[in-house]
Amino acid sequence: MPIRLATRAIIVQENRLLLVNAFPGGKSDLWCVPGGGAEAGASLPDNLIREVHEETGLTIEVGTPCLINEFHNPDDGFHQVDIFFRCSIKQGTISDDWTDPEAVVTNRRFVTREEMSALRYKPDSLPHVAFSRGMGYDPLERLIW
Repeated sequence: MPIRLATRAIIVQENRLLLVNAFPGGKSDLWCVPGGGAEAGASLPDNLIREVHEETGLTIEVGTPCLINEFHNPDDGFHQVDIFFRCSIKQGTISDDWTDPEAVVTNRRFVTREEMSALRYKPDSLPHVAFSRGMGYDPLERLIW
């Protein structure tokens, strides 16, 4: 199985990180930052701009990379490399009226670092990377739902 490449957006506004739940029908309480699979022929920033708009309705500006994370499932061979970028909102606001055209993201919200402690999220290093200025790398974090 080939390695899947994905892009993710770290959007911090007023010391709160934008998280999404990408499990239709409440199948999981796991949160992550917006983003998704990269399509061939488009740059990583262009893929990320598309994915964030689909999932949130926001138009973003993509900044520098800040985390590389590998998810894998040894049971079926799935392996995904996520590249996280620091991003800022150029246009739009989070609204309950927004619907993901792919019907994947069902909930989105801004949370503080303290509020994250009460949530399940991936990757494990997300709060550290989001609320600091460093670069991170998480090798082979096991995929969970």
